[in-house]
Amino acid sequence: MSSPFESGYYHSAELKTFGFASVGESVAVAKGCMIVGLANISLGEGTRIDAGVHIIATSGQLRLLGRNHIGGGCHIIAAADVELGEFSGFSQGVRLYTATDDYSGRWMAGPCVPEPLRGPKIAPVIIGRHCIVGSGSVILPGCDFADGAAVGALSLVTKPLKEWTLYHGNPAKPICRRSRKVLELEKQIESHCS
Repeated sequence: MSSPFESGYYHSAELKTFGFASVGESVAVAKGCMIVGLANISLGEGTRIDAGVHIIATSGQLRLLGRNHIGGGCHIIAAADVELGEFSGFSQGVRLYTATDDYSGRWMAGPCVPEPLRGPKIAPVIIGRHCIVGSGSVILPGCDFADGAAVGALSLVTKPLKEWTLYHGNPAKPICRRSRKVLELEKQIESHCS
């Protein structure tokens, strides 16, 4: 008897029949995800999306370029385009927004208000290669990550991040430089996957 608590994953062959823009090989998406806007979503080779992830891509494109991991409980709201470079990923509970309401009081807020009365900020988020985002972090619209940028757990990203730098805090501030050794390790991927 199978357990209802172990729902498993959809794999590339099945995913290619669901209507995604594209699906690479060796992709796994947990059956416990909510994904809206499949035609706007590309899943690169070796990508894995864990249970409880919510992805809304009804007006922006979401491109996971390969070997990306989206941990359980993450939310990705792609009102504008979102791209994750190869080998980049999110730990559990990360929130990425490409749209946010204006909190100044000059505009009304929320999706139930007519569009001319709202003043949201909408901007894409491009995340480079070898970027990692720690559990519970929040990424706001327009906050691009250069290659190798990393964010520690529970951080709030309010501006673009520089390459090969570790950030942490609310708002996220640079802590130290990151090693580029992962670039050497990347060259060994094929020998470990064959």
